[in-house]
Amino acid sequence: MAFQSVLIMLFLAPVVSCLDNGLALTPPMGWMQWERFRCNLDCKNDPENCISEKLIMEMADRMEKDGYRDAGYTYISLDDCWMSTKRDSQGILQPDKDRFPHGIKYLADYVHSKGLKLGIYLDMGLETCKGFPGSKFSIQRDALSLKEWGIDMLKMDCCEGGSDMVTGYEVMGFYLNQTGRRIAFSCSYPACIGDMFSDYAGVAKLCNSWRNAIDITDSWERVYEVMKFYSKDVYSFSKFAGPGHWNDPDEMIVGDYSLSDGQERSQFGMWAMFAAPLFMSVDLRNIKSSSRNLLLNKRVIDINQDPLGAQATNVWQRPWTDQGVVTGWVKPLMKKGSYAIALLNGSAYGMPAPINITLNDLGLNNEGGYNITETFEGKFLGPYKLREPILLKIHAHDTFLATVVPL
Repeated sequence: MAFQSVLIMLFLAPVVSCLDNGLALTPPMGWMQWERFRCNLDCKNDPENCISEKLIMEMADRMEKDGYRDAGYTYISLDDCWMSTKRDSQGILQPDKDRFPHGIKYLADYVHSKGLKLGIYLDMGLETCKGFPGSKFSIQRDALSLKEWGIDMLKMDCCEGGSDMVTGYEVMGFYLNQTGRRIAFSCSYPACIGDMFSDYAGVAKLCNSWRNAIDITDSWERVYEVMKFYSKDVYSFSKFAGPGHWNDPDEMIVGDYSLSDGQERSQFGMWAMFAAPLFMSVDLRNIKSSSRNLLLNKRVIDINQDPLGAQATNVWQRPWTDQGVVTGWVKPLMKKGSYAIALLNGSAYGMPAPINITLNDLGLNNEGGYNITETFEGKFLGPYKLREPILLKIHAHDTFLATVVPL
């Protein structure tokens, strides 16, 4: 159907917000192919790592058997490069027949048999970012395909989206609802629009989550750039996070190649503080035990999944030498008067940063004080008065994460 015809139909029919789907009441959690496996099409020479049904099925097996599913990681999602280079004679998207010989419905059924949900990738433009068929003039047909295949989440990218890109997302949201299937909708257009994007109220009405920062790569520098973007909180985008709609800082690279243990704690801990979707992008068949244990840490996950759905904001910062700053973050929790707090050492200075801070410095105000429990290890640190010094030493690029409960 021509794009213009779709717009006419939307004018004639009431638009139902995607948020009426009742999904993502807490940040969605799962696994996504892109950062770790990219667009590897070479199944002949690299069958273990190419984008294929074999890869997705093996990751689903690991999510079921190794505890990720039971910890809350319920989505497993294809990104770009799953498609054939052309639609079929009826204009329907097709998976690459060599890499997905049984089709997407078969793959969805397998994923569902593991108690998981299948996500898939489309692009609002004429082509995907890697040159496969886009959805711009096939939105209704593609939404119907998602229903027929049994898809549970759509990540919609915006390469070559054009000036009518946002309208295209609205059209897709409408047709996702028209399918009658509950499909979580992950949007990319705030990130594609970049620093000029300001309509967070609008995207929160349309999408269950939305990318708004730079793409993650396997490097601490890239991860920290995202943290700095969230610290600036331009247009107060933190205020638009909540049940059913979340800011998305991109995938987690915990367990990949570049991060130290402290940097892994920082990404996972800060993503939890951000109330961010938690999507691993790691080879679950070959992950070191410390990274696996971190990703399964219930106390950190509980901060992320807190039903209040508040996003942490940066409320305090201090320079640590000329190498960077230590920032303090506060995230309100559902339990009355309780918070999660994080102190992130963004400095590369080798010596641990000595921190002398009070809960009052972080904006907390219960005069009776608070009980503090460190999160990563679960160590109870004891009661603290509101203005009583908390003395810490935080290593370079590491994070102190804790919950505080009023006395």
